[in-house]
Amino acid sequence: MKANASNSELGDILLARARASVGAQLGIGDTWEPTRLLPALSEPAATFVTIELDGHLHGCIGTLAPRRTLAEDVEHNALAAAFNDPRSRALLASELPRARFSVAVLDAPTLLPFRDRDHALAQLRPGVDGLIFTWRGRRGVFLPQVWDVLPEPEDFLAELARKAGHERGFWHPEVVLERFCVTKYAEARPRAKAPR
Repeated sequence: MKANASNSELGDILLARARASVGAQLGIGDTWEPTRLLPALSEPAATFVTIELDGHLHGCIGTLAPRRTLAEDVEHNALAAAFNDPRSRALLASELPRARFSVAVLDAPTLLPFRDRDHALAQLRPGVDGLIFTWRGRRGVFLPQVWDVLPEPEDFLAELARKAGHERGFWHPEVVLERFCVTKYAEARPRAKAPR
């Protein structure tokens, strides 16, 4: 799924659903249902939902393979990003107005064939590719947005190995790499200021 003007309505619906799901869990508002049902909402999809709080990552949770409908997956991952990401404590009701939601809808991952580490690095497309690093049952995933923080392929792959539970820069010839693209939808930055 690639971003274009025709799916901006879908993006608005997904972002509203993510925010409303978290709000309902916090007791702020009701579960939101779209006024118009788009067919894509009922199709199986894999998504990641990211929540930033005051410009910093609060939670990012997702799925790599379709297990639920698009609408259900976004709701599930929004709740997990808000309340169950092990990197952060649960989001508070007072923080919701300052939170910024983004939703990434994943294309199916494809195997990245390579001869060696340098060949793998040469094939990576900064800013475009999400990457899955797997070796001996350990797996790490970076969404394409991680390129904003790690713009060099060498650093991107080295940190991804660390995220998979290995030493930074770990490599083995039997590593499995899969890449994927996403269609990303993001809310505008919230206007509310953090209390002083």
